[in-house]
Amino acid sequence: MTSTETRSRAAELLERRWADELRWAGIVRPYSAEDVIRLRGSLRIDHTLAARGSEKLWGLLHEEPYVPALGALTGNQAVQMVRAGLKAIYLSGWQVAGDANLGETTYPDQSLYPANSVPAVVRRINNALRRCDQIQWAEGEGGIDWLAPIVADAEAGFGGPLNAFELMKGMIEAGAGGVHFEDQLASEKKCGHLGGKVLVPTAQFVRTLTAARLAADVCDVPTVLFARTDAHAAQLLTSDVDERDRQFVTGERTAEGFYRVRDGLEPAIERALAYAPYADVIWCETSTPDLEEAEQFAAAVHAEFPEKLLAYNCSPSFNWKRHLDDAAIATFQQELGRLGYRFQFITLAGFHALNASMFELARGYAAEGMRAYVRLQEHEFALEEHGYTATRHQREVGAGYFDLVAQTVSGGESSTLALTGSTEEAQFDTEEAVA
Repeated sequence: MTSTETRSRAAELLERRWADELRWAGIVRPYSAEDVIRLRGSLRIDHTLAARGSEKLWGLLHEEPYVPALGALTGNQAVQMVRAGLKAIYLSGWQVAGDANLGETTYPDQSLYPANSVPAVVRRINNALRRCDQIQWAEGEGGIDWLAPIVADAEAGFGGPLNAFELMKGMIEAGAGGVHFEDQLASEKKCGHLGGKVLVPTAQFVRTLTAARLAADVCDVPTVLFARTDAHAAQLLTSDVDERDRQFVTGERTAEGFYRVRDGLEPAIERALAYAPYADVIWCETSTPDLEEAEQFAAAVHAEFPEKLLAYNCSPSFNWKRHLDDAAIATFQQELGRLGYRFQFITLAGFHALNASMFELARGYAAEGMRAYVRLQEHEFALEEHGYTATRHQREVGAGYFDLVAQTVSGGESSTLALTGSTEEAQFDTEEAVA
């Protein structure tokens, strides 16, 4: 069979999959299977973590009332999230900008960091989760599926559709199961809760989504693609070329040449409806935790796309107690799940947990010395009955796993094992030693 015949046969099979598999119901691709096969190359590369993560995430989004996730800043935070029972990990570009980017500095959420920073953190988180899986497997234990799917932030794509294509490939190679893009101008990108947001025309963002889907198809991974609109609070637009945007243009122009537009729920809905055929999950960035508004948005989307999944940012930028009482907070996520918001996440959970806990410890340590640290240690001991294991920090990071490596290399015996004779073994392995 010639290469042309092989490509033709592969394209036929791919076209059939798109038509027959429920996974792709309602998804529009403005390109052909032949286009995808032509771009794949002759050598097949398996992206195991991304494929497994995307399939698992897709299953969870359909099996669970909703999937709650916290934003992880480090691999260790992701490990604790999974240990505590969360089934998915969120990776925020804001947090990467703030303290986990390859530029090795602190940035606001304005796409200032190197574009491969988020894939690098995806890889670090997956490596941390894999180490836990290796330790669990080596010790003959079970019960935790460590490889939780990661939903990663691609921001506004760091450029045009070619940039989005390459960034999506980078996310997949790092092992992300889901990726979200937003409809802001990449060169002016802002956090959804900052001012000065500039939207691109609706059609331009559809090209971004198309580029991201094409990248996933070329990699042969069913990545869960999230489309986020910032139209709820954005008041600027690069161009009025798309007639779908013109109804919201005020007629004013800025010094930079941007068009002023009306913001609010109506333009957000219009954009969501335009994006829905090209994305798996729709996310509208909001300014407050407003259940009535969430219901209006969901109803409008589901009127045209009844099965479309929705996502909701339970943002730390909201002053929750100012907007909701305790009873409403307690049921807020369940109500969102009922409306179809199947992925619900706290973007900056890692940032706030890390900073608040370290400040509390440092403040106590400055005032009381070791008593403050011992309180933390006692708190860790108390958490052990709930499954916490990081009290034994040497084991947590794999010292025992590499002892097994050393034993295997040495034919079953080694005099240089790390955990044997360690302080941790002597003081942390039994309740009696701890006491």
